[in-house]
Amino acid sequence: MSMFDILSFGPGGWGDEMLRGALMTLLVAALGFLGGNIIGAVVAIARVLGPAPVKWLGATYTTVVRGVPELLIIYLLFFGGGEFFRFIAKIFFLGGDGFADAFIAGVLALSVVSGAYSAEVFRGAAGAVPRGMFDAARTFGMRPFQMLRLIAIPQVLRYGLPAMANVWQLTLKDTALISVTGLVELMRTTDIAAGSTQRQFFFYTISIMIFLGFTALSDFLFRRAENFCGCHGHAGGKG
Repeated sequence: MSMFDILSFGPGGWGDEMLRGALMTLLVAALGFLGGNIIGAVVAIARVLGPAPVKWLGATYTTVVRGVPELLIIYLLFFGGGEFFRFIAKIFFLGGDGFADAFIAGVLALSVVSGAYSAEVFRGAAGAVPRGMFDAARTFGMRPFQMLRLIAIPQVLRYGLPAMANVWQLTLKDTALISVTGLVELMRTTDIAAGSTQRQFFFYTISIMIFLGFTALSDFLFRRAENFCGCHGHAGGKG
């Protein structure tokens, strides 16, 4: 079979399977990144504004998660949270216990990992916002919620967006680790196709090209967003 036959769509080719795997990779990465941003924002606020015990808990979370392999977190959540994942799956009407466990464990694991890095990004970005902006806002009679909405959030995004691009790339690449749970994303699909056709070099090369395409597109979109926001510098990241 030629390269085009192997990657064709339909019963005789693997094009549709590779496409579904790539879309699943993007979905898991996007949900994990979104969840990580939510976790990171909460942890960053706790570390900046919370009392000493809360600050300690936030620091412990970011230190532990960034200090252990991502694969270990995936194993912990996947093999240790089966009943919990099935309960969540029923709430969101996700069918198939195996799929539900793997999908939710993957999203949650990516959220936990990216959340630790996002927390450091947001905390660093918050520290980069000039204090004088808040002093001026108080002088004009702004209330705390107005300062949060009009000053804090836009400025944190401005300073943190370049580093968030790194967190997104980290999350996107970590989706390859989710294949150990059996979720049929790009890496898992590539393994199946390579084993079925005995064209390992070909399919792994195709997978590399797809990931590089995702990376290039992500870089382009984040650069456009940075130019739009007038971002500069970095406020953290994987480091």
